[in-house]
Amino acid sequence: MNVTITPNKLKGDVIIPPSKSLSHRAIIAASLALGKSVISNVIYSEDIKVTIDSMRACGAIIEEYSDYLVITGSNVKRVKDVINANESGSTIRFMIPIALVIDEPVTFTGNNHLVKRPLDIYTELFDKQGIKYERLSEDYLPMKVYNAIKPGRYEIRGDVSSQFITGLLYALPLLDGDSEIVITTKLESKGYVDLTMDMLKRFGISITTTDYSTFTIKGNQQYLPADYTIEGDYSQVAFWAVASTLGAEINMLNMNENSFQGDKKILDDIKDFGGICEFEGTTLHAKKVTPKGCTIDFAQSPDLGPILTVLASVSEGTTNFLNVERLRIKECDRVTCMIEELNKMGAILEETPNTMTITGVKRLKGSLELDSHNDHRIVMSLAVASLMCDGKLKIKNAGAIKKSYPHFFETFESVGGIVEYEE
Repeated sequence: MNVTITPNKLKGDVIIPPSKSLSHRAIIAASLALGKSVISNVIYSEDIKVTIDSMRACGAIIEEYSDYLVITGSNVKRVKDVINANESGSTIRFMIPIALVIDEPVTFTGNNHLVKRPLDIYTELFDKQGIKYERLSEDYLPMKVYNAIKPGRYEIRGDVSSQFITGLLYALPLLDGDSEIVITTKLESKGYVDLTMDMLKRFGISITTTDYSTFTIKGNQQYLPADYTIEGDYSQVAFWAVASTLGAEINMLNMNENSFQGDKKILDDIKDFGGICEFEGTTLHAKKVTPKGCTIDFAQSPDLGPILTVLASVSEGTTNFLNVERLRIKECDRVTCMIEELNKMGAILEETPNTMTITGVKRLKGSLELDSHNDHRIVMSLAVASLMCDGKLKIKNAGAIKKSYPHFFETFESVGGIVEYEE
C-alpha cells in the first residue's frame, strides 16, 4: 500500500494504542502461568500476533477477542517444533530461551530483515553451555537448536539489545537450578529491563538484582496467573507528541505518567528541543513551540530515532544525535534511510557510524515520493514530516505500519489528516 498525504492541521483526541513492549511481556508471562489470565487492551499488530502464535507453539491456550485475550498457560510444553517470529525482533529474542526450557529440538525462523538481525549473544552462550545448534543458511535464521538451556552463570554485554536479557529472565526461573546473569558492560535500555522485572513480579516470579550488574534467579519457580490491562505506548505517542510540538493539537489519551517504559524518554527529549509536555490525568498534551537544536543520546531509546530525526530537521540550529549505532540493526538501517528520505525533502543531515548531525530548516519540500524502506516507524515519522511540507507527500510501502500500529492512518484521518490510498 502507498499513501499520499496532503498537509493539513491535525486536531482532536487520539487513544494511544497499548504498549507493544508490555503486550509481548504480558502475553508471555500469562502463557507460562498455570491457570487462566485475562490480558486487556490488546491490539493485534503483526508483532503481537507472532508472539501469540509462538506461545501457542509452546503449549498455551490463547482465546482472542476484540481487544482482550484469555490465556490458559502451561509452563512450556511445545506442541510445534518450528517457531516463526516473522519480522519481530522482540519475539525471536524473547522466545529462544523460553522454547529451550524443555529438551526437544526446535527450529526458529523469521522473514525479511529479521533473518539478518544479530543473535550472536545466544550463539555464544550456546557454545559456552555445549548446546548444539545449526544455522541453516548464511543468515542468523533459520536456526535449529537441539538441546535445552541449563541453569548456571550467564555473562552478557549490556550494550546490545536488552531483549536477550529479557528472554533469559523469563526462562531461567523455570529451570531446575539457580542461575545468575552478569552484565559485563554498562547496561543500556535499562527501562526495558525494568518493564520485564515489573511484569515478572506481577506474575509471581522473584528475581533480585545488584545495581543492574548482576541478576540472581532462583530455579523451580512457578508463574502465577494474573489479569493485566496494557497501558498506552510511549514509542507510539512519540509521533503524536512531535506532531503537536510542530503545531497539531492532539489530546493523547490512555497514558500512564508513572510508566516504567523506557520510551517515556520522549518527554525529556522533546523538552530538550524546547518543547512542553504536560499531563492532565491520563491525557498527555504537547504545546506548539519553535524547537531548538540540542544533543540527544539514543543509548536507552533507539526506537525514538526516526521521529526525533524529523523534529531535528525542522528545529533551529544544529542537533547532534549520539549512540545511533543500534538504530542501524532494526527493520532497516534507520540512520541512513532517514537521512536519505529527509535529504530529499531539503533537510540537512550527516552521519558517522555512531552519530548524526542535523542542521534544521524552516520547512520541508513536498510534491515528492518517498520510500518507507518497509519500516513501520519510518512510515509514521514521514507522515508527521508531511505536516511541515509545502506540498503533497507520497510514501511507498506504507502498509509496514501493520507491524506495530495497524490503525495509524485511520487515526491520522480522524484528527484531520488527508490521506489518499493506492494499493
